Amino acid sequence: DDDSNEEDGGGQQNGASRRKNYQRKNRDRKKAGEEGSKQRDRGKKAPTKDQKESENKEKKTTRKGKEGENKQEKGRKNSISSTSSHSSDEESLSEEELAMLMEQVEQKKKLISTMRNKPWRMVKKLSVLREAQAFVEKFEGALGKGKGKKLYAYKMMMAKKWVKFKRDFENFKTQCIPWEMKIKEVESHFGSSVASYFIFLRWMYGVNLVLFGLIFGLVIIPEILMGMPYGSMPRKTVPRAEQATAMDFSVLWDFEGYIKYSALFYGYYNNQRTIGWLKYRLPMAYFMVGISVFGYSLMVVIRSMARNANESTADGDDDNFVFSWKMFTSWDYLIGNAETADNKFASITTSFKESIVDEQESNKDENIHLRRFLRVLANVLIICCLCGSGYLIYFVVKRSQTFSKMQNAGWYERNEVEIVMSLLGMFCPPLFETIAALENYHPRIGLKWQLGRIFALFLGNLYTFLLALMDDVNEKLAEEDVVKNITYWTLLGHHNLSVGNDSSATPPPLDPADVPRGPCWETTVGIEFVRLTVSDILVTFITILVGDFIRACFVRFVNYCWCWDLEAGFPSYAEFDISGNVLGLVFNQGMIWMGSFYAPGLVGINVLRLLTSMYFQCWAVMSSNVPHARVFKASKSNNFYMGLLLLILFLSLLPVAYTIMSLPPSFDCGPFSGKKRMYDVIQETIELDFPVFVAKIFSYVANPGLIIPAILLMVLAIYYLNSVSEAYQRANAELKKKMQMQREEEKNKRNNKASTNPMLQDLEDLLTPSTKTESNPKQAEDKKTESPERTSPVRKPGKGGVLNGSPMTSGRGAAFIPPSHVFVTQPLALGVRAPYPGQPRPRGHPMGLIPGRGRGQPRY
Repeated sequence: DDDSNEEDGGGQQNGASRRKNYQRKNRDRKKAGEEGSKQRDRGKKAPTKDQKESENKEKKTTRKGKEGENKQEKGRKNSISSTSSHSSDEESLSEEELAMLMEQVEQKKKLISTMRNKPWRMVKKLSVLREAQAFVEKFEGALGKGKGKKLYAYKMMMAKKWVKFKRDFENFKTQCIPWEMKIKEVESHFGSSVASYFIFLRWMYGVNLVLFGLIFGLVIIPEILMGMPYGSMPRKTVPRAEQATAMDFSVLWDFEGYIKYSALFYGYYNNQRTIGWLKYRLPMAYFMVGISVFGYSLMVVIRSMARNANESTADGDDDNFVFSWKMFTSWDYLIGNAETADNKFASITTSFKESIVDEQESNKDENIHLRRFLRVLANVLIICCLCGSGYLIYFVVKRSQTFSKMQNAGWYERNEVEIVMSLLGMFCPPLFETIAALENYHPRIGLKWQLGRIFALFLGNLYTFLLALMDDVNEKLAEEDVVKNITYWTLLGHHNLSVGNDSSATPPPLDPADVPRGPCWETTVGIEFVRLTVSDILVTFITILVGDFIRACFVRFVNYCWCWDLEAGFPSYAEFDISGNVLGLVFNQGMIWMGSFYAPGLVGINVLRLLTSMYFQCWAVMSSNVPHARVFKASKSNNFYMGLLLLILFLSLLPVAYTIMSLPPSFDCGPFSGKKRMYDVIQETIELDFPVFVAKIFSYVANPGLIIPAILLMVLAIYYLNSVSEAYQRANAELKKKMQMQREEEKNKRNNKASTNPMLQDLEDLLTPSTKTESNPKQAEDKKTESPERTSPVRKPGKGGVLNGSPMTSGRGAAFIPPSHVFVTQPLALGVRAPYPGQPRPRGHPMGLIPGRGRGQPRY
């Protein structure tokens, strides 16, 4: 009971003084009662068992009563303290205590904010963080007073809840990003260079989803809902000669039959100016959507490049502080896999060794000629491969035109172009990579060279395919003139036969399946692009399945019973081909941009392709590939990908613009049939749907005399902005050089100061006489009253004198000054030569001129 009372009294030491006195009196009273009870117990005799039991019962009851009294007393004390704290906070916490508490709360808050930067273990960080947060939550509300205390506590609670809500909302947004966690997993195992490909793939999926929404919502859906139904007109009906095999799998696989006469291709759409009860202008919408596809893509690519340029962090200046940059910026902190971390560690070590060797051999140029020769040889071999692939594609396309005229052409003859282009895209990149081993570039530079070469391969193949295809288009245009005359005479003959001599009778309609058809070159071009896209999808998936998965299974399960180590030697596990996959995406997107104008459903096929590629390639990477032997960060890789995409976008726009502006549309298919050029739909819409002054304005704007100066002005503006940007870059380079020179100057100044100060101190100790004692006070007074000219004849006016007889002037460029108050009273003894400082004195000679003067110090 005494201990409990003492604890209660100790807990209320911060209360009023009357409370302490009251507790002290209770304690003294209880002690006196206990002493009296002990004395009474001593005077009694030995108790019996009944007496002991009764005494124990009494003790229990008294103990329970005392506990109840203590509880009541605690309740009274708590009520008193609560009422006193609510009545006035100054009784419980003084101003000093409030100030100390506020300071502690601020320190805890600062500790919480800087906890990430502490070099502690995670266990210690978590424990200290919990303690600091509990302290802040407990005592932060005590800084208010009265009603303001509750308001302050409410504000703090709402502020914390708002911070928690923002953090949860950011996490929710991160979770809503498609495939974010999957990409993070790939990034932790393979580094940011592999993850940059999947980020690029996700971005491409988003762009194609928007393009599909534009085409599907503004072109395909209006034609299906408000246009003429299938079978109502020749362009929407399978010809009579093809209906027997229109549903065969081999025909559908070649995108013929019913697929050819569907909304997937250009020829299905009607040339009516308005359709449906909404009077929807489908030809105008088709043309504007085709242009907006390129406009939106161009805007998004340029915007992404600008954002990446602002957000990207450079690797630093490669010419200065090479080893410092490698030491502090080489590690990829997103790696979370042990094997990848080991590879990255080995890569950094190798890069350090290479940098050391480069520094040692920077002045040696004995192997530079061999390296240049190997690089020139590699480029010559790659150029030969590019020319050979271009010639092969041109030859195959020209031969396919002869196969198309054959009646019983086989499957290979019908798909020879797609097969050859897919095989070139599959085998040429590994060949380029093998040739690139001769160049011995850094992996990041080698990746860009590899990307550029594969890009040149794909672009050359694509443009060779387009040139060969244009020959086929010209042949079909010549064929259209003949078919147009046949169609006209067929319709006229049917009218004459059905009407006969009765001119007033209406002829029965001719079955659309029996009407002669033109070749419809736009649909033919669209079919070729769809075939290329589908064949590229199949080749990509088969390559991953055979070249990665089956290869990994073979190495994994056959390694135990093979002659050599399959994991370390041939064939080993496959690495993820970043350059080939990126260029495959870019090349495929270029085909989508070019083919979407002739096949509106091509964008939907590409959306499905990208969606399946994300899951399939993520599975293949995590199950079948191993990290690169030299893992490197994706330094501005996304911007490099965007640059390639911007180039392929511009090159994809050229063929489409040429066909729109130069080639006449087909006469019996597509929304522009019956017009001389496709762009005539704009002029027709302006003349019929807009006021006259708007037509005049557009005619003035379309005048070449205004367009050419506008283009020249844009070119001049681009040149000016480019010149300003280069001037800023040169100014930044000059400023960097000045800062480096200033830093080196300050460093040299500190080094010179640190090296000259000890030397000057030694000289001052040697040359300055000790003037601790004055032998003649008169001379000391004369020394004080001497003129500056006598005491310091070499002192410059305006400068401070030399203190304590120091022979050195303060400041830069100090000079020796002879002591001003030294008078030689006795010459040196003959035959006695003063030794140099640091040399031992010869024995037998006196130590100085006067005994006790040490090393021959002068006498004053």
